[in-house]
Amino acid sequence: MTDEALMLWGVVFSSIGLGFFIYGKKQHRLIPLISGLALMVLPYFIDSVALLVSACIALIALPYFIRL
Repeated sequence: MTDEALMLWGVVFSSIGLGFFIYGKKQHRLIPLISGLALMVLPYFIDSVALLVSACIALIALPYFIRL
């Protein structure tokens, strides 16, 4: 069950990351661009579902708190 959940969360957070990446690229904003790139790459390196969800939620919230 863990492998399926990990794959599903990886797809969800990678698609959110793609949206952040496209937004950052079009608006020339550095933080959403980097956050989106990290969201797309991070699921490849984390093996725990709880750690993946918490790290990705932190990356999603990052552009809202840091504005550059």
